[in-house]
Formats: sequence, structure tokens, C-alpha cells
Amino acid sequence: MQSPIGLIVEERAANIGNFMVGRLLPFREKRAVGPFVFIDHMGPACLKEYQNVDVPPHPHIGISTLTYLFDGAIFHNDSLGNGVEIKPGEVNWMTAGKGVVHSERTPEYLRKRDKYLHGFQIWIGLPKDKEKVAPSFFHYDKSEIPVWEENGIEFKLIAGEISGKKSPVQVHSPLYFLEIKTKRAQKINIGERLFGEVGMYVLSGTVKVEGNDYGTKQLLIAKNPSLCEFETNGETIIYLFGGEPFPEERFMFWNFVSSDKEELENAKENWKAQNLDVFPKIPGDDKEFVPLPEPPFKSK
Repeated sequence: MQSPIGLIVEERAANIGNFMVGRLLPFREKRAVGPFVFIDHMGPACLKEYQNVDVPPHPHIGISTLTYLFDGAIFHNDSLGNGVEIKPGEVNWMTAGKGVVHSERTPEYLRKRDKYLHGFQIWIGLPKDKEKVAPSFFHYDKSEIPVWEENGIEFKLIAGEISGKKSPVQVHSPLYFLEIKTKRAQKINIGERLFGEVGMYVLSGTVKVEGNDYGTKQLLIAKNPSLCEFETNGETIIYLFGGEPFPEERFMFWNFVSSDKEELENAKENWKAQNLDVFPKIPGDDKEFVPLPEPPFKSK
């Protein structure tokens, strides 16, 4: 019988300062899964009292960003005037649209103590007619995120819509980002609920697909969402994400994503020139910024 898995992507670790990030998307053989164009698995990392997350102001265009933590805290500041701490189980959803600037830092009360950090940072492409919308930001408390149980299986719909359930996160195209937890070995057939393209990431535990076991640090991409049937081998946490792919290809340079390569060039020039009409300063965090990468950084 032919395997339902079309591609297995190994998580590629990268050191971005005080913690490790496991890059899942994009990948050479698969640039996106549905509208999802970029997924980083942050940590898990233990930061000492002298180690802090300090990602200075940097720009985005053409995407929505989703930050979801399992442990730790990050303080988000942006050029819209938002200053919000995100904690485990909460969702930060920022739509860059025509242009936004934000920074991510360890909150002040944690900066001189040991702390943990673990979570996802995700970029989701915008439909072509929404790539230049006005930027916006929403923060969702964990109590707002739908959770339910079926046959001993715990579900949490972090974003999107599936099986009559809908997350409050203001997405811009048909998608889903779903957490599934089991405490014992269990068969799960969720294929009839899915649509578009689907990827599976095993955060902890293992899953069995067609007699083969897959564990952490692997992203499984299904050939067909209707074939999404698997078995957990015990206490397991997995994430399913995907949705309808866009008809146009998305191009990426650094933090910029667009269906039009010319828009990437415009964004590069505007950031390099610090054009405040496109990329305003962040109130209270305007003393530094991440410079535009120089060659050999290339468009993808």
C-alpha cells in the first residue's frame, strides 16, 4: 500500500543567540503548506539570568505572524503602538500587510532571573488581494481558544476553522492550526475534517503511520489530507496545520513575503532608507533596528 506521507522534513537547528530555533518551513522541496510559509520551533531553552531574548525592531510585509508559546514569555512591541506580553497558551496575531515593524524581547521582570522559552513562530501568507492591507494586531487570551475532547483525545484549535469549530483569530484565508493530545495509544482518523494541504509536527511522543514510527523534530506532509490517519504510541502532542494553498507562488526575502518580486525590492529599499511612511518607528523602542541583510542573502 502506498504511504500517505508525501514528504518528511527534518527540523534544522539554528542558533539565533541565546537559544536554538528548529526551522521547519520553508524547505527546498516544499516552500509552503497551504498558506503557511514559515515555521520556527523555538527551544526548548533554559536562559540564565544574564541571557535574554532581544530581537530589535525589524519589518514585515505580506504576511500574518502567529506566536504561540508552551513555556516562557515574550514582550511584543510594534509600530502600531501595541505593547503586549505573550504567555503560554495565548496567541499573538499580527498582520503586516503593506508594512509593520515589531520587536520581541524578554519582559523586564524576567531579565535578571533564570527562565525557559519554548514555542512556535509562524508566518502565514496573505491572499493576493490582501497583501497590502493596513497592518493590525490582535492578542488572544488562552481562555478564548476553543478546546474540546473526543474519545479521550484533546483538541485545541489555535487558529482557523475545522469540523464546525472556529478560533477567534482573525485569519484571512481558509486554514487550520490544530493541537492534538493523547494520553495513551490511540488511533486517530481526522482526514475527513481536513482540506487543502496538511502538515503534521510531533512535539512529543511518537506517531505510527502505515507501520512506521515518527517522532519529534520531523514535519510530515501528507499527499492528500483525506489520508490523514495515524496512531499515537502513548502520551503524545502533535500539531496539524494547513489549508487552501494560494494559486500564485509566494516569494520571500528575509522578513518580506509577496506574490510580486517587485514588492520585495520596494520593501528592501524602504527599510534600507528607513522610510517612516512605510515602516514607522516603534514607540518606546526606537533606538536601534535590524539592518537589511547584505548579499549573499538571496531571494527565495
